[in-house]
Amino acid sequence: MPHHTPLISTIVVGLVLAFGLGALAHRLRISPLVGYLVAGVLVGPFTPGYVADQGLANQLAEIGVILLMFGVGLHFSFKELLSVKAIAVPGALGQIAVATLLGMGLAWLLGWSVGAGLVFGLALSVASTVVLLRALQERRLVETERGHIAVGWLIVEDLAMVLTLVLLPAIANLMKGAPEGPLALAFPLLITLGKVGAFVAFMLIVGRRVIPWILHYVAHTGSRELFRLSVLAIALGVAYGAATLFGVSFALGAFFAGMILSESELSQRAASESLPLRDAFAVLFFISVGMLFDPWILVRDFGPVLATFLIIVVGKSLAALAIVRLFGHPKTTALTIAASLAQIGEFSFILAGLGVDLGMLPERGRDLILAGAILSILVNPFLFSLLDLWMKKEPILPEVGEDTAQEAAIEAPRQMTALTNHVILVGHGRVGKFISKKLHAANVPFLVVENNEDKAAQLQQQGIEAIIGNAASPSVAAAANVAAARCLLVAIPDAFESGQVVEQARAINPTLPIIARAHSDAESAHLLKYGASSIVLGEREVAKALIAGIPRTAAEPAAA
Repeated sequence: MPHHTPLISTIVVGLVLAFGLGALAHRLRISPLVGYLVAGVLVGPFTPGYVADQGLANQLAEIGVILLMFGVGLHFSFKELLSVKAIAVPGALGQIAVATLLGMGLAWLLGWSVGAGLVFGLALSVASTVVLLRALQERRLVETERGHIAVGWLIVEDLAMVLTLVLLPAIANLMKGAPEGPLALAFPLLITLGKVGAFVAFMLIVGRRVIPWILHYVAHTGSRELFRLSVLAIALGVAYGAATLFGVSFALGAFFAGMILSESELSQRAASESLPLRDAFAVLFFISVGMLFDPWILVRDFGPVLATFLIIVVGKSLAALAIVRLFGHPKTTALTIAASLAQIGEFSFILAGLGVDLGMLPERGRDLILAGAILSILVNPFLFSLLDLWMKKEPILPEVGEDTAQEAAIEAPRQMTALTNHVILVGHGRVGKFISKKLHAANVPFLVVENNEDKAAQLQQQGIEAIIGNAASPSVAAAANVAAARCLLVAIPDAFESGQVVEQARAINPTLPIIARAHSDAESAHLLKYGASSIVLGEREVAKALIAGIPRTAAEPAAA
């Protein structure tokens, strides 16, 4: 049997070390992600002992990115993506511009050329897909408004970097005095935009029909093995095809595949089937990042490393915070977006490598980018922990004097519902839809509070009363007539926002029965603290239903 097996050894040693150090990090009450990064440092070329294959690790990590973006796409729809374009497009472009200018400023202080500063600044401007999505998924924020904005922002950054990678060779030639002129930029730009447009059109016209059909066909075979294989084949196949045929990134291709599949009722099953592999390959991504880090750069270049780190964590975050607040979103949304973007990752490495190959960026610049990336990724879990602590202490309601036009519109006086002794349902996602269907069938008077305008409009078309806005808002609570309600059902997935809804309703109606949804004992305690009457834990209710279905005697059929 051959003993030279770099693929096997890279996976085995990497995962075993990541497991051990991740468990240790969890024991020390810090994010396991820190343990994964340290595992990468230990198997990298800059520390003694075993050295894993960097090329193989990077390719394995790319599979993790594909599966992660596919999973996110499964929780999105095309309408939801378009619903955040007003903030995601200008916000991402504005933040990229600010970060690029800050990077160019540091490059100027270091005595580099304008071209080097441009590449350096752009590399510091784009966040890591994996780090951002892991943070959102750990807090169940992907399906919230904050999650939609963050992912939309990420997609715009992704597209911007695709264009940058295409244009960079032409920019390098111009800066070297090539005679082609500005027209050298126009042609590759038009070609790239055409390819991206062709890919989107192909997915909406062909993919929307073919992908769900394939999955439904496989599901009807009854083979779980084939179904799991079909999910992986769709995710990886579309991502690879997007990159090969259309020049789109793997991540963007996988996201569109998931988004197309989200319209199928099999989307949840597809998500659960891809979850184990997704998590394993995501760990390999962090290992591959850790392998790039040379700890000695902290000694050789401490000042520039610190400046690079501050641009990523402070400069980018403040720019994102200001932009999101400028567009009228609440402070919690702005802080979540800011924390999400306070790191850089995979696109930064690709851009830095291309810049060095083209002679635009000195190798010292690439080293600073790598150091800034790993330090920012290490710090990112702690930033989210601080944000979690702040959100537990601070109310989510808009502050007086800080309302923009959008917030003012939300807070404007509303006409109160005529319903009394009614049920108020907050959120109309997958859980909310099931509840509203049952209430409607039972002729129970109820209304829905939903901050998604499209969902609210659909409810109104069905003859169901719907109020658009945040249920924690005083004007929305007044319009829903919380004071005269029979019961409040909080079906949104975000426990922090649920806590504010519960607190607001309890202040208005001290005797109101409030039933809220939670995913863990910690979330249950949080909601009970703010005044919830009872909590429904999904896993616990499933267990109760299974136990209730056990026949009392051997001859008795199971309960329906």
